[in-house]
Amino acid sequence: MRDNKNEEPRPQDRSALDRPLTIVLVMDTIGNKGNGTSNSALQYAHELERQGHHVRLVGIGAPEYPARVNKVPLVSWVAAKQQMQFAKPSDTLFRTAFAGADVVHLYLPFKFGRCAYKVARSMGIPVTAGFHLQPENVMYSAGPLKYLPGMSGFLYALFRFWLYRRIGHIHAPTEMIAGQLRAHGYKAKLHVISNGYVPRFTPKRQRSDGAPASVPFRIVASGRLSHEKDQITLIKAISRCRHAKDIELIICGTGPLQHYLRFRADRLLERKAQIGFHKNAEMPALLRSCDLFVHPSIVDIESLSVIEGMASGLVPVIASAEFERGEPVRVVGRVPVPGSRRGDARPAHRLVDRSSARAGRLGRTVRRTREGRLFGRGVGREVRRHGARGHRRREGLGPASASRLFTATR
Repeated sequence: MRDNKNEEPRPQDRSALDRPLTIVLVMDTIGNKGNGTSNSALQYAHELERQGHHVRLVGIGAPEYPARVNKVPLVSWVAAKQQMQFAKPSDTLFRTAFAGADVVHLYLPFKFGRCAYKVARSMGIPVTAGFHLQPENVMYSAGPLKYLPGMSGFLYALFRFWLYRRIGHIHAPTEMIAGQLRAHGYKAKLHVISNGYVPRFTPKRQRSDGAPASVPFRIVASGRLSHEKDQITLIKAISRCRHAKDIELIICGTGPLQHYLRFRADRLLERKAQIGFHKNAEMPALLRSCDLFVHPSIVDIESLSVIEGMASGLVPVIASAEFERGEPVRVVGRVPVPGSRRGDARPAHRLVDRSSARAGRLGRTVRRTREGRLFGRGVGREVRRHGARGHRRREGLGPASASRLFTATR
């Protein structure tokens, strides 16, 4: 039976919305800042604390409630390539972390999250969940699995069976993934709220209209260095561009293909490429120093790096891929279709030639990005939902209506 059924909120719920809450975030790998979902959880926690709430992190690398590593044969080896580890469930850990909490929020449907759900419900604590792991990511990480017909649908069904069929309210970062969940039979109430970005990402000063592009022309990409992010197509496209000698490529991230991408970049590009990890605190200045942001990924739920690039005043160029259709991000350019063997460079020529005009038009898009995706606003909507539901739990009134609360705070 699914918990958190929809009900109409009562007037006494409103008084609970402004008080500080105790919110527990549960995720297998908390401390690895090279993992996108981990970054999202840490960013969420910091913003909640800034707003005066109490946050407890539970998982591997958590400061107060650390979990032990659960080594699963073969599966753990594959996951480690994506900067992820599986946490070992512990009733003692969960009961200690959940004591006095208003709500527990789960990030992943694996054994650690499922056991956390059972303990939280046994303690009478409301549970919500986020859908942050796209099955297509799992398929690309598992090699030959991506070629099996129906594998994507099987994984959506498996995740639903493991956890999400029991959850009444699911956070989806984008309309695209919400549509995928509905298409695959997810019956929970879906709340689409961007993971957003933090205010330190501010727009760069743009070149004046008609001014020539700087040399070197700096193109930046950011994301895990793996097959589904397809950075190799970007490297090939730049190598075929007539401006190749004037282009400096920067790819920010870590992953299993780091050495391979460095090798190919050294062989194909005329200028030395920078490929490797950059601290998140360094990213605002780095992005503002660049001229163009390219996102060649094949699979993504929501790329935080694209949002941060737009907020920094960069023209975003997003690859045309099936899983990104319907994204609320304006595609202002294109790179070759992911996985293309030809690596047609003509779009790259035009992007460099017209970058000034595109950057000038980006101002309005950046302002809309700040309005719709500034991180604190999305967190505020989540907090209001948690607050009302936690208050009703303590008063024995049942869960409040997330739908009404979300509508009132958008």
